[in-house]
Amino acid sequence: MNRTTLARLVRGLIVAAAVVVVVVVLVDGVGLALRPTDSIGVLLPFAAAAVCAVGLALLAPRITRLVTRLTHHRETTPYSALADAAARIRAGSLEEALPGLAEVVAEGTSAARGEVWLAVGDRLVLAAQHPDRPTAPASTRPGNLAVDNLAVLLTRDDTDHVVPVLDGTELRAALTVGKPGASITPADQQLMRDVANGAAMLLRGVAQNAELAERVRRADELATTLKASRARLARARDMERRRLVVELSHATTDRLSGLRADVVAARNAVLTEGSEDGAAAARHLADARTGLDELLDRFRVIARGVYPNVLRDHGPVGALDEVVADLPRAVTLGGTMDERLSWEIESGIYYVAAAVLKGLAEQAADEELGMTLDHADGRVSLAVDDACAPVGLAAMREALADEAERLSALGGAVELDGTELPPGGGPAHVVVRAWIPDRLEPLVDVGGAVSSAVRG
Repeated sequence: MNRTTLARLVRGLIVAAAVVVVVVVLVDGVGLALRPTDSIGVLLPFAAAAVCAVGLALLAPRITRLVTRLTHHRETTPYSALADAAARIRAGSLEEALPGLAEVVAEGTSAARGEVWLAVGDRLVLAAQHPDRPTAPASTRPGNLAVDNLAVLLTRDDTDHVVPVLDGTELRAALTVGKPGASITPADQQLMRDVANGAAMLLRGVAQNAELAERVRRADELATTLKASRARLARARDMERRRLVVELSHATTDRLSGLRADVVAARNAVLTEGSEDGAAAARHLADARTGLDELLDRFRVIARGVYPNVLRDHGPVGALDEVVADLPRAVTLGGTMDERLSWEIESGIYYVAAAVLKGLAEQAADEELGMTLDHADGRVSLAVDDACAPVGLAAMREALADEAERLSALGGAVELDGTELPPGGGPAHVVVRAWIPDRLEPLVDVGGAVSSAVRG
C-alpha cells in the first residue's frame, strides 16, 4: 500500500469516526438527556448532519495536517501541485527544481511515475524521476538514459502522456507520466501543460544565468589574454629595438672606421709634399667612396627590414622578392597568396618569412631554398623545408623567438622541427611552419555576446 492510498484511508477513517461521534452525541445523547418530542427527535439526525458538514469544513486543514503527520504524506491537488512547481521554479536551480517538478507532475496527476527529460543537443536525456529508483540499473538512471526525440519517448511502454516544454519554438525539455491501469484525464493534461509553462520559465532563467556566467568568464579570459598580449608585444618591441641597435652597430662601426681611415689617408696624401699628381689621395678617396656606397646599401637593407615600403605597395610576396634579391643563396617563392589583406596580417607573416630567410639563406648553398606562402581556409600560412640548413634547430628556434611572440599576439603560431648540425660538419634539416588568421574580427559568442578576439 503506497502513501497516497494510506493517506486517503486514514482521512476516511477520521472523517467517519468524527461523523459517528457527532451523530451518536447529538441523536442518542441529546435524545436521552432532553427526552424530546417525536417531532424534535426526527430533526436531530438532520441537525447532526449539518453540524458534521460545518465541522468538517472548519476542521479540514487540521485533518489534513493530522493525516500528514500520521502517514508522512501530503495530499496533492492540481492547485497545490502548481504552487509547489512555482516555488521550485523560483529556486532557480536545476538540481533543486527538476526532481521537484517530477514529483509535482506525478502527485498532481496521481501517476505511478513522473519524469523530466532535458533537451541536450538533438536528444532528450532523463534528468529526474519520481519516485526515485536507486536499485534500478545504471543505464536507466537519470543522466544515463536518452532517446532520440519526442516520438520515441511517447512509444515507451512506461509512458502514457508527454508534454513538451517549449521556449518559443525551441524544445527545452519534456514532462512524462505513467499511469498503468488508469486514463489520462483532461485535468491531468491541463496540469502538465501549466507545469510545462512554468518549467519553460525555469529553464530559460537557468540558461540565461549560465549564459551570463559564461560571458563573465569569457570576458575575464579575454582581459587576461589581452594583458598577456600587450606584455608579449612590449617584449617584442624591446627585442626588435635591441636587434636594430645591434644591426646598426654591426653595419656602421667597422665601415665608418674604414671610411674615416681612408679619408684621413687621403688628407695626409694631399698634405704630403712630393706626392705625384695626387694619385695616392685619389686611391684613398676611391676606397672611401666604395666604403660609403657599401654603408648606404647596408642602411637600405636595414631600412627595408624595419619598414619596407614595398610591403605597403605590393604585399608580402613583393617585399620578400626584394629581400631575396639581396641574399647569396637562391630562393624560390611559391604559393597562392594573391589577395591583399590587412596591414597587421601581411606584416606579421612578412617578418616571420624575412627572419626565416635571414637564418637559412644568408650563406651561399648549392641547393635552392623553397618557401611557400598560401592563403586558404581562413589562414595565411608559411612553409619551409630545408635539408641544407646552415643552422640547427635550436639556433633557428632562437632566431624566430621574437617573431613567434609577434605572431602569437595576433592569434597565430610558429612550429619548428628538424635536426641539429652534425658534429662532423655538414648541413642540418630544418622545417618551419607558421600561420596567422586572415583577419582580425570580434568573436560573437552564442547568445549574442560580443568580445574582442581573433578568429582562426
